[in-house]
Amino acid sequence: MRKLYVLIILFGVLTSLSSCVDIEEHYNFKADGSCNVVYDFDMSHAVAVLMNLMSDSVAATPQFAMAKDTSLNFYNALPDTTQQKLSAEETKLAKSSNLDIKMNLRKSLMKISINHEAKDAADLKYYIEHINRVANTSQLSSVTKGNKNIKGFDAAQMIVGQDYYDYEITPHKFYRIIDKTKFNNFLKKTQATFVMAKALLIETPYKLILNFAKPVKKINNSKAIVSADRKTVTLVTNMDEVIKNPSLMNLKIDF
Repeated sequence: MRKLYVLIILFGVLTSLSSCVDIEEHYNFKADGSCNVVYDFDMSHAVAVLMNLMSDSVAATPQFAMAKDTSLNFYNALPDTTQQKLSAEETKLAKSSNLDIKMNLRKSLMKISINHEAKDAADLKYYIEHINRVANTSQLSSVTKGNKNIKGFDAAQMIVGQDYYDYEITPHKFYRIIDKTKFNNFLKKTQATFVMAKALLIETPYKLILNFAKPVKKINNSKAIVSADRKTVTLVTNMDEVIKNPSLMNLKIDF
């Protein structure tokens, strides 16, 4: 378990020092109403940045020689103190999610995925509305706060979906609308985060991919790209664009 904590710490440090963290959300809707949800974080570019900042003596330590390619239950990956803070439903959510880690610092490889199989529309709605709390109360959110060099930068604020969305999800609808009041409150709370991000030249590209079992009948976002067979919707943007125009993240999809 101690080695797992080291992995989590390295994850937070890499995120905070990264000049490019690629974030992707995948929703794969199936004909039976279930949906596989995957959050992908590719920090391979961050590894190269980190290694360039490290002295040879530090880079030669065992922590930077670690290599992992493993899958484990998300709940089991959380520290005991975090597990104790979760409600019964949040515990169930964490236990039904998996964490995949592919890491080799010497080869500039760092990819982490969180995935969950939602059994129906209601389960999907609960998951995406609560997974951010589980992640933000984990050790990820405390790693960078303790680093004097990047004080005020909270990696967890940058990597997992926030709670400023209002969702309406049914077997034939996926609606996600930004609550502007909540979003503005989020920006106020994280102002130091984004100031620090700009100072470190941190980019936050974002991609959302939704795959449907049936063709999309209607979509309201002109920035989103619909595939030729109308079964895949892709939205690509970044946090700078979203801050300027939050409505870019609004989606109303009927399928």
